[in-house]
Amino acid sequence: MKISLVSMPVQDPITAHEIYTGRLGFISKEFDADASLAIVVAAEDPDGTAILLEPCQGSFAEQYQQSAFDANLPVMIFGVKNVAAEFERLKTAGVKVRPDLDRPAWGLTNLFEDGCGNLLMIEEIHD
Repeated sequence: MKISLVSMPVQDPITAHEIYTGRLGFISKEFDADASLAIVVAAEDPDGTAILLEPCQGSFAEQYQQSAFDANLPVMIFGVKNVAAEFERLKTAGVKVRPDLDRPAWGLTNLFEDGCGNLLMIEEIHD
């Protein structure tokens, strides 16, 4: 068994789709603005796990999203080969990044805001 799709709470799936594809570097797997359906995948792994950008307003997920954000807890962690370079790319793309890089025992990490109500993390991975 493997993970094929995960749900990410967002305030507006259409705006989230624009941010995830235009700034964060994901590609669209399925998009229907009329149905508020937005699914993205990593450009480096288009057949990998997809993210359903799920509208959360008016649902239990809205409180979860706000609670996680207020507690500085990322709702998802993305792996990159070079956190410092990705940090700069995100800043240049207009993404609000948290100022401090962190180096826990497992590698370099950083937090950023997706602009859709979520705090996310990038961590350095090695193949």
